[in-house]
Amino acid sequence: MSTTTPFTVETTSGVTLHGLVDLPDLPGKASGERPAVVICHGFKGFMEWGFFPHLAALLAERGFVAVRFNLSGAGMNPGDELVTDTRAFRENTYSREQEDLLAVLAALGETVAPGRVDRSRLGLLGHSRGGGAVVLAAARSPWRERVRALVTWAAIAQVDRYSPEQKEEWRRLGELPVTHARTGQPLALGIGLLEDVERRGAELDILAAARERTAPWLIVHGEGDDSVPAEEARRLDAAAGGEKELLLIPGADHTFGCRHPFAGPTPQLIQALNATQRWFRRHL
Repeated sequence: MSTTTPFTVETTSGVTLHGLVDLPDLPGKASGERPAVVICHGFKGFMEWGFFPHLAALLAERGFVAVRFNLSGAGMNPGDELVTDTRAFRENTYSREQEDLLAVLAALGETVAPGRVDRSRLGLLGHSRGGGAVVLAAARSPWRERVRALVTWAAIAQVDRYSPEQKEEWRRLGELPVTHARTGQPLALGIGLLEDVERRGAELDILAAARERTAPWLIVHGEGDDSVPAEEARRLDAAAGGEKELLLIPGADHTFGCRHPFAGPTPQLIQALNATQRWFRRHL
């Protein structure tokens, strides 16, 4: 069993992040400080999407403090089903997502789950664009020395994902229109995202971060992923040094067969969940 509690964290830019902590319900001394896993969602995702609550509850049942949160650029508050802050969504950048993730990491055991986190036993898990974010975070000081286990699901291998034609339209309009596939909601990416990719490409180099990070890394990807092709997992695996494992799941798509609202785990998700909890138990 586990209990879920909300939290807020202020970033260095003064933005308030909203998150949820799933705490393990363990008897006696085992209920004190525990290893923690921070979960980072991807583009157009949110902490309550589909499999994230199920994943967090499973990790808590295995004795981990599971921390998930909404990236500020998601434009969604707890309980939202639509992007309600379209300005925040439009102004989001990869650098902003890094700032958000690092703020949550810094708050572990302090304002997030005070007294319940063993700060020497930290894990990171990211899905899709969130997978790229956790690799970047795991490669930078001081988290390169503190993060002891890393798992990515369907992670991107690069931040520049736009064609020359898209970039031309982006510069011409000052934004890039996108449609939310799940809700049909019309949205837009601001020019700041393109400028972030072009100006800070070296700092946002996921493949370079894959080489720099030291945490043992489980790379999980669906062989049938048509959003982030499995070739990107192979590129991450080829770039990564140190202890690593590549798990390609046959027939799995970008979300391992799951949709929102969550209707229960699929066989592909169960395979990803089992490998993930074993990895964290081994290394944390």
